[in-house]
Amino acid sequence: MNEVRDLRFSVIDKEDVSALLLLPPSATCLLVLAHGAGAGMSHTFMTATADQLAEDHVATFRYQFPYMEHRRGVPDKQPLLTATVAAAVRTAAQLAPDLPLFAGGKSMGGRMTSLAASEKKLEAVRGLIYFGFPLHPPKRPSIKRAEHLNLVNLPMLFLQGTRDDLADLSLLRPVCESLGPQTVLHIIEGADHSFHVLKRSGKTDSGVLSELSTTVKAWTAAHSAA
Repeated sequence: MNEVRDLRFSVIDKEDVSALLLLPPSATCLLVLAHGAGAGMSHTFMTATADQLAEDHVATFRYQFPYMEHRRGVPDKQPLLTATVAAAVRTAAQLAPDLPLFAGGKSMGGRMTSLAASEKKLEAVRGLIYFGFPLHPPKRPSIKRAEHLNLVNLPMLFLQGTRDDLADLSLLRPVCESLGPQTVLHIIEGADHSFHVLKRSGKTDSGVLSELSTTVKAWTAAHSAA
């Protein structure tokens, strides 16, 4: 049976946030998983992803950013967001010191994790995983949000749908290629930014979720050696 622990940790003074550790039996690694800009750690996608990863023996540590914890509506400034990522990683490392540690998140959560890594704030992390990296705002193609990725000295896994309005693949592919062989771009055919697929695609959302989890399981296994 999976171990589930509701937790709290401190980011800075007067900024405590909630977290949820989901630890399956025979866990192979622990993924620190940040939520996107518009929904918290208990959003349907976050919960379903954590549950599916648990089936594949990948433990997760989900957490709230302060603005979401305190229902402020607008995301915090970047320094507080990256400080939260760093605090979450430290907390997760203390909770499961024997498990290889990875970090990432959905959309904004993944980007903030990459920014924290580029600022050398993430210790002991073996690699970063992005569930829909938000390369640019909708209908405003750009690679400006990727400039800091050259400063990330960790393996990276991009999980991206072909219908993602926040990541033009004609821009993201060369970005990933420029980052070298430690960076992998896994494309989910027919998926949008939320990893939904159209019925006519012949795929299902649950099938996409399984593909995401299987990909994460294999990639983390390949990068878990000390």
